[in-house]
Amino acid sequence: MKESVGKATFAFEVLQKDSATAARLGLLHTSHGDVQTPVFMPVGTAGAVKALPHEWLEDLDAQIILANTYHLYLRPGHERIQRLGGLHRFMSWNRPILTDSGGYQIFSHRELRRLTEEGACFRSHLDGSSHFLSPESVIDIQRSLGSDIMMVLDECTAYPCVYADAEASMKLSMRWARRGHAQWKKKRDDGRQALFGIVQGGIYPELRRRSVELLMECNFSGLAIGGLSVGEPKDVMFEILETVLPLLPSDRPRYLMGVGTPKDLARAVALGVDMFDCVLPTRNARNGSLFTSEGRILIKGARYAEDERPLDPLCSCPVCRRYSRAYLRYLFLTGEHLSAVLNTRHNVTFYLDMMRKIRESIAFNSYGKYLEAMEKWPE
Repeated sequence: MKESVGKATFAFEVLQKDSATAARLGLLHTSHGDVQTPVFMPVGTAGAVKALPHEWLEDLDAQIILANTYHLYLRPGHERIQRLGGLHRFMSWNRPILTDSGGYQIFSHRELRRLTEEGACFRSHLDGSSHFLSPESVIDIQRSLGSDIMMVLDECTAYPCVYADAEASMKLSMRWARRGHAQWKKKRDDGRQALFGIVQGGIYPELRRRSVELLMECNFSGLAIGGLSVGEPKDVMFEILETVLPLLPSDRPRYLMGVGTPKDLARAVALGVDMFDCVLPTRNARNGSLFTSEGRILIKGARYAEDERPLDPLCSCPVCRRYSRAYLRYLFLTGEHLSAVLNTRHNVTFYLDMMRKIRESIAFNSYGKYLEAMEKWPE
């Protein structure tokens, strides 16, 4: 799949498929570099991955990061970012950036917003000021930011949600998606920015199928699956993925939004997902919940008070090479800022290393064995 206008090309290639699963190795081409998939995107909501300088992210080989349209629109404002040369220059990040539409953030502040056919009216969670986002303005804002991949505006339904409400929400999101696509197509400039549609429909397979059919009427650069990991049981989430993924075009990247645990990612890759984002590694790090080859460790536990071992003996990150569990526990309990920095570096390393191992196993046609081993990981 190639989107070419002028001198820029957005493209996605499937390089190899695993014979035992639906896992696939791919390459995403953007104007700010190539991205190997499956890929995990660290979340840099307001233009920064919390507690990690960008040079550290580069050292960890983070190929692409996610930023949030809603937050950047409110502060410092997309016009200011555009005047300062765009988001890449503003935050000094020369690798690819995906910006989400802000739909989930509007959803999460339900008491501050009102939806209409035209878009979303909401009050800022910062100062209470009134704002309005339409499917068209969200595209224009992301164009001002200059992200490599943009997302359409959508509504994310809560769980549980009755069928009628999920259907109405899905239909609204699909109408918004068509309007967003039309705005993107009308002002595509040099073609440097791709646009992804978002599959909605709650936990109802029929609604998800209809959503895919409606999105396929537009020529989106890729398709995302939204509205999951919002409280539904894990088995329900994977039932939806098993329904939706075979319906998506094989020549477009498939992005599972806001998911999830290491085991979730491994299972979703086996079903054919190419792209992920989630706040879990960074948020958990700040809360002292650390991912290791031996499972998840809550570092505040008294058992680690005099534990001189590295956090994860199989991890080669600077945190595990230098600091003991006892010291990491001390930093967390005393509220030292260094705690969030070290914990985040380790957790993001764990996720990015996991994705590297996933890509290697697909390349060697052994993903089934990797998944079997990952299923034994003590979540």
